[in-house]
Amino acid sequence: MTSAPETPTTHELGQIKAVCLDFDDTLLDSGRAARHGLRELVGTDRAWPVWQRTTDQHYARYVTNEIDFDVMCVERTQAFFAAFGEQLDTAEAARRETLRMAAMQRAWALYDDAWPCLDWLRASGLRLAVITNAPSAYQRKKIAAVGLADVFDELIISAEIGVAKPDPHIFHTACDALGLRPEEVVHVGDKLDIDALGATRAGLHGIWLNRSKIQDPAANVPTITSLHELPELLVTDLPAVPTGPDNAKPWHRAAELVGH
Repeated sequence: MTSAPETPTTHELGQIKAVCLDFDDTLLDSGRAARHGLRELVGTDRAWPVWQRTTDQHYARYVTNEIDFDVMCVERTQAFFAAFGEQLDTAEAARRETLRMAAMQRAWALYDDAWPCLDWLRASGLRLAVITNAPSAYQRKKIAAVGLADVFDELIISAEIGVAKPDPHIFHTACDALGLRPEEVVHVGDKLDIDALGATRAGLHGIWLNRSKIQDPAANVPTITSLHELPELLVTDLPAVPTGPDNAKPWHRAAELVGH
C-alpha cells in the first residue's frame, strides 16, 4: 500500500478547497453488503449477476423519478424471482425484501481505505461533502450506521433536491452549499459517467475511483484505483480546470444544456 503524503497546507493544495465523494461503492462497500443480503435470502451467490442486472434496470427508474424507492424495491424483487420462474405477489415480495434488506444492513461496512483518506482530507483543511443518488432517510441512516454522520460539512442527496447525478445541478448545489466555486471543488466516485465525467462537465475536478481497474477509453479524467491514492493526486498531479474565452465558465454552459 502506498503511504499518503505528509498532510499539506491548503496553500500547497492550490485552488482545491473541498472534496466531494460519492458514498455507495466509493466509501461504503455496498456491493459486498448487497451480495451478503442476497445470499442470506436465496442461499447462493450464483444468482448475483441476475440481481445486478435487475437492480440496474429498476434503480434507473427510481433515479429518474419514475417510481418511488419502496415500490422500486418490491418490484425489483418480483422481477428477480420472476427471472427464475417464481411469480410473487406484492405482499410476499415485500416480505422477502425486508429479510434481504435486514441482512444487507448488518453487513454495511466501509472500505479499508475510507477512514485514512477522510482523516487526511480533514487534516489538510479541506471541506468535505457527500453527493449521492439515493432516498433521503435511507441514505442518512446508512451514513450514520457506519460512523460518518458528523464527518461531512454537507450531505447532498438526490431525493432531497429533486435531481440526480450526472445532472450538473446536483454538483452545483454541493458547491453552493460549501460556498465555493466549481473549480475549487473535487468530486470522487466509482462511476465514470455519473461521477467523474458528470462532475467534470459541471466544472468541478472529476476523479474516477476505478477499484476494478477496468479499461475504458472514455476515461479521460484523473483516475485512481484506491482512496489511498487520492492524497498524492490532490497534492501533485491534479490538472487545472480548463479556462479561456470559450470555456471560462464550462459549468454554466453545461447547466444551460439541461435547463438549470
